[in-house]
Amino acid sequence: MNAPKLRWVLFGAAVTFLIAVLLTSFFKEIEKIDVLAATFDKRMEELVGVERETQKLKQDIRYYSTPEGIARLATEQFNLVQSGDRIYKIEITSKDSLP
Repeated sequence: MNAPKLRWVLFGAAVTFLIAVLLTSFFKEIEKIDVLAATFDKRMEELVGVERETQKLKQDIRYYSTPEGIARLATEQFNLVQSGDRIYKIEITSKDSLP
C-alpha cells in the first residue's frame, strides 16, 4: 500500500481547516442573530407598552374634554360638588389609633 502523497495530505488539511473556519463563523453569526432577535423582541414589547399608554392617555384626554369628564375631574381633584349632591362627613369617635 502506498502512503498518501504530501500534496493530498496538505489538501485534506486545508479543506478541513476551511470547513472548521466556515462552521465557526456560521455558528457565531447564528449566535448574533439570536441576540438581535431577543433585543428586537424586547424593544417590540416596550413599544407595545408605550403604544398602550399612549392610547390610554388619548382616551383620558377625550373623556376629560367632555362636560361629564370635567365634572368628575373637579370632584376628584378639587373636592367640588354639583348642586343636589349630598356631602357626608365622617368623624372618628374611637380613641384607637389607626396605623
